[in-house]
Amino acid sequence: MTTTSATTASLDFDRCYRAVQSRDARFDGQFFVTVHTTGIYCRPSCPAQTPKPQNVHFVVTAAAAQQQGYRACRRCAPDAVPGSPRWNAGADLSSRAMRLIADGTVEREGVDGLAARLGYTTRHLNRVLRTELGAGPLALARAHRAGTARVLIQCTPMSMSDIAFAAGFHSVRQFNDTIRDVFGLTPTRLRALPSPSAVHNAAALGGVSLRLAHRQPLDTRWLRWFLSAHAAPGVEALDDGPPDSGANWRYRRVIRLPHGPALVTIEPADTHIVAGVAHLDMRDLGVAVNRLRRLLDLDADAISADAALRADPSLAPLIAEAPGLRVPGSVDAAETLVRTMIGQQISVKAARHHVRRLVAELGTPLPWPDDAAITAATAADTTTDTGPQPWMLFPDPATIAARGHEVLTGPRRRIDAIVATAGALAEKRVEPHAGCAASDLRDELLTLPGVGTWTADYVTMRVTGDPDTMLDHDLVVRRAADDLGLDLRSAARTWSPWRSYASMHLWRHRLSATEPMLTVPALTESTMSQHAVSRRTASELPASELPVSGQAQPPLPEPMSPATTMSHAPSLHPTVSAGGNR
Repeated sequence: MTTTSATTASLDFDRCYRAVQSRDARFDGQFFVTVHTTGIYCRPSCPAQTPKPQNVHFVVTAAAAQQQGYRACRRCAPDAVPGSPRWNAGADLSSRAMRLIADGTVEREGVDGLAARLGYTTRHLNRVLRTELGAGPLALARAHRAGTARVLIQCTPMSMSDIAFAAGFHSVRQFNDTIRDVFGLTPTRLRALPSPSAVHNAAALGGVSLRLAHRQPLDTRWLRWFLSAHAAPGVEALDDGPPDSGANWRYRRVIRLPHGPALVTIEPADTHIVAGVAHLDMRDLGVAVNRLRRLLDLDADAISADAALRADPSLAPLIAEAPGLRVPGSVDAAETLVRTMIGQQISVKAARHHVRRLVAELGTPLPWPDDAAITAATAADTTTDTGPQPWMLFPDPATIAARGHEVLTGPRRRIDAIVATAGALAEKRVEPHAGCAASDLRDELLTLPGVGTWTADYVTMRVTGDPDTMLDHDLVVRRAADDLGLDLRSAARTWSPWRSYASMHLWRHRLSATEPMLTVPALTESTMSQHAVSRRTASELPASELPVSGQAQPPLPEPMSPATTMSHAPSLHPTVSAGGNR
């Protein structure tokens, strides 16, 4: 174990230590605490006694702590925290690499494939990641595999040998060694630990249910409206949650994964999201979880975004109406691009009709008879009811390129553009993915036929998770700005680096007049209480009180008692008992 390592250069020791003293859960996942005297690493909000400053240093990633010989704390489970918002917000090489590592690129394509996707040599990539994150791509991927293995160990009855290969390890021995190194336990002992946050109700073949942690606040009304309004019948369905689930809505969809399709289910809870994945090749579990987190923008730093946008008096009432608004992401970049092009210059309802026909004609029916069948009359489409229909996999770009002219209707120019774009995607002449720099992807999309500024901005925002895309060419956003008397071009300059979130607030403001679900009370009392505390500290403390140098983060509060802070700690998936041993 290394005891002489210094705090990562991008972190300020004193400010990080203040966050640890106050057990501030807002910084979980943004940095990790390594304790020299115990040989463990923790999240900032760990409920254990705060170590002395001379006995700790701070690192940006769990992989860096593991590289230095520290094991994960069994009490606070630092491997199960929300991801750092830096990986979504950053356009730098390390942030883009982390997005692809979380999507399993190293397991599928190796370090050479990761470097090629990012446009750099393997040597340069290794050097940058070691300098900025404290670990190379292999170590970062190893930490990701360890987290996936832990979920499988504690949430499924799978044998350890099956878990080893499903998590991406090359041998059972490598799996056993990694689990012992990271968690200080054998896999069997890790499974024996109590895990009250795991969800054990996945009955479908190849299924697992777990809790997805997120940062509060989270406005689930916006997510519900967005997913419902854009749902493609056959591929997606949003309905009222099952009576025994406690959720007021449930979203299900088919997603395309590296080793085959799976059916995912999302149900919001007070402090977490319950996610189910069925018909899954377990090798894809980590990828599926990562894509769901990106779809719901669960790693966002909502407090910082709200605080910055609230400084504009015109936006302050909008932030108060919907704190914690998220920017919905994408689970399939090619699908997002094609569907966005289909929806150009037509209503959402009309776009859904065209997408529905495309799926019905060119999609792949999935033989999942053990799942409850969906009907055409879902929340997304109540125009017809043709009875039960099978789940469908959205057609791949090659199929659309070959047969799109037979199915798509509308202006010939638009159809030609969609088919040509599908051909470019199929031939990999354009490859949108989460690791792209937002500016590069936008420029690349604008070279495609039929892709204008609005389409390029919207797709870039959703695929990369860029927090600073201003949808100033969107009709709804422009009308909302007019309603508020805003000069969108000049006002947008003051909203950086959170212009994607400003766009969502303007979008929601305009739609709330006609969409009742956007105005119903949604946040729980505990969530509203935390948001009030966060709002107060954000307005009272200077922006200089940041733990990470050169990076927008919520200001640190004055030290609070453990009883206050821990009552708002995010839920984990899976985790050990809060009273467990280190």
